[in-house]
Amino acid sequence: MTSFRRLAFFRIATVTVTLSALATPLAWYVSRENAEQQVVEFAQEDARRVLTHAQAVDLQGPESVLHASRAATALVGGLFEIAEIYNAAGLKLSEEMTPIGHELESLLPKHGTPAYTKPFYESMKLSQNRWVMRVMVPLQPAAGGAITGYFEGVRLVPDWQQAHIQSDAMAVALMVCLASLLCGAFIYPVVIHLAGENERRAQQVLESHIAMMDALGRAIAKRDSDTGTHNYRVAWIAATLGEALGLKGADMQALIAGSFLHDVGKIGIPDAILLKPGRLDADEMTIMRTHVEQGQEIVHGAGWLEGAAHVVASHHEKWDGSGYPKQLVADAIPLSARIFAVADVYDALSSKRPYKAPMPFGQVMSILAEGRGTHFDPAVLDTFEFMAPGIRDRIESLDESGIKRLMADMIERHFDAMSA
Repeated sequence: MTSFRRLAFFRIATVTVTLSALATPLAWYVSRENAEQQVVEFAQEDARRVLTHAQAVDLQGPESVLHASRAATALVGGLFEIAEIYNAAGLKLSEEMTPIGHELESLLPKHGTPAYTKPFYESMKLSQNRWVMRVMVPLQPAAGGAITGYFEGVRLVPDWQQAHIQSDAMAVALMVCLASLLCGAFIYPVVIHLAGENERRAQQVLESHIAMMDALGRAIAKRDSDTGTHNYRVAWIAATLGEALGLKGADMQALIAGSFLHDVGKIGIPDAILLKPGRLDADEMTIMRTHVEQGQEIVHGAGWLEGAAHVVASHHEKWDGSGYPKQLVADAIPLSARIFAVADVYDALSSKRPYKAPMPFGQVMSILAEGRGTHFDPAVLDTFEFMAPGIRDRIESLDESGIKRLMADMIERHFDAMSA
């Protein structure tokens, strides 16, 4: 879980920082645009008020020039540095500007004859960090009526207002950044808590699966072997060989489950055959071999235990195709079954059974070598031969409880609740 916590922390932190990095400048931009829009709307509204008061909204009468001049004079020096008023044809009737407006006039881009129908504005950055807004307002005596003229004003945004807009935008951006980081900080413990709950439940399910596997293995052992240790030994040997061959995750879990349950079908074999001390005759052997099909039927559809099916179905197949029940050849035999075949024969030859004494290690290895390329996968056998002395030294003196401890360590290593 520690590695999961670390992974969750880094992923949530990465997402949080990324969102913060994207949202913060966006929030700053939107806030700045909104503040700018408010400044423009105020300027437009004030311009309409002054133009209405100066009777410069309807510029069609004989006194339109006088009214336009009066309005332009009133507008300059307050909100605007430059005020221009045009008639409906786009002819300039009046223009007034402050000294600063004269400086700005030469820096502003020229525009054509006004012909717009809706108010709008242009925001421009000029030299010496001067920020100006050019406001355009069509003049209409009545809402939705005919346009009788145009007002255009240029406003120099003062330094204090620029600083205020920037500070407000920065405050909003910092709030969004902080909110993003706090969101990630609050999400992390929730994710860890939910993951912990999920892991605990998965662990409970996994433990029940392993207990079921162990119970079935012990049930088989009580009918077949003298101590029940065989399933644990062969499962540990197969898993150790599987590790050396690179099996991981679900493949390793299936090998272990299959090793425990390889002979589960023997539950259906009569005791007279299963426990017979001597060799089986042909008819008895035919019955004994049905334990493969019976085992397949037992694990089929059994959910998690179905992973054992490869070993259960193919642990009596041989590399050269002389095995049973399907006479599979070479790589057509699942790798887990090829691994188990070596482990099973090794343990069968090395262990005491009702009908035989254990064989010496050298003799066991000689018999295995004779099966290279006929019974066993040569590559799997090569790996096992290299490991066999260490395997023998590790388990030859262990009793049933010792073998169970070894197998418990193996299960803990490969059956993880987060991957099961």
